[in-house]
Amino acid sequence: MNSLRIARAALRARPAAIRSVQQSRGYAEAVADKLKLSLSLPHQTIFKSQDVVQVNMQAESGAMGVLANHVPSIEQLKPGVVEVIEESGNPKQFFLSGGFAVIQPKNVLTINAVEGYALEDFSPEAVRAQIEEAQKVASGSGSEQDIAEAKIELEVLESLQAALK
Repeated sequence: MNSLRIARAALRARPAAIRSVQQSRGYAEAVADKLKLSLSLPHQTIFKSQDVVQVNMQAESGAMGVLANHVPSIEQLKPGVVEVIEESGNPKQFFLSGGFAVIQPKNVLTINAVEGYALEDFSPEAVRAQIEEAQKVASGSGSEQDIAEAKIELEVLESLQAALK
């Protein structure tokens, strides 16, 4: 029996269990709750809060904003800015090289990235200089690996440069 037929058989056998997972909510309910956000790197947590109103991020599927009671999902993140809006209204911005956002039930959002820094820590001049250097390597006659790495570096640096403007 293939896996699709097994899944269909399970669906018919336990429809009540599947229906209990579905949730509905109204806008007013979403606004009243807050997100519990953890923004982590392999070596440290760079931001953690229980009072986040909204998180805006660049996912592979497109730009997205996450509010309380969001549908549970996993999103792959593109290099870009993650904007965190707390209840106080002050937005905090972090630049991530990519990663994953895991939206869980009970308003828990976990963002994991390899590299991430507060946007204010970057110097536009240093980013511009690094872009020029990466462009030379990407268009040069180095090894395939060096050229591929330079192209990835360019993608990240160009995203960072756009965020700094």
